[in-house]
Amino acid sequence: MSTDRILIRDLETEAVIGTRPEERLAPQRLILNLEIGADFRRAAAGDDLADAVDYSHIESMVDEIARGSRFALLESLGEALCAAVLKVPGVTSVRLRIDKPGAARIARMIGIEMERSR
Repeated sequence: MSTDRILIRDLETEAVIGTRPEERLAPQRLILNLEIGADFRRAAAGDDLADAVDYSHIESMVDEIARGSRFALLESLGEALCAAVLKVPGVTSVRLRIDKPGAARIARMIGIEMERSR
C-alpha cells in the first residue's frame, strides 16, 4: 500500500455557515487544508497526468462546494467535502481541516479536522 499524499494548503474560500442568525446573513471566511492519499507509482512511471490524481480539479471542486453550501455546522460541510474528494478516481483517503477564523472570540482560530477513507 502506498503512503503518497497530495497536499493542498491554506485554500481560502467562503461559505454561509453557522448556527447563530448573524452567521447566516453573509458568507464567512474559511481556510481549508487537505491531505489526499493516492498511489503515485503509475503516474510517476509514465509521467502522464492521465494516470495521476488531478489536484487542480480537487482544489476547484472543494472551493465550489464550500461556496455553494449553506450548512449550519463545519462538521456537515466537512463530510460533504470528504465524500466528494473520495469520489475522485485514484483517491484512497482524505484528511481535511477547516478553520473558521471568525468563530474565535479569544483564540486565533477555531476549526475541525476529520479523516475518511474508502
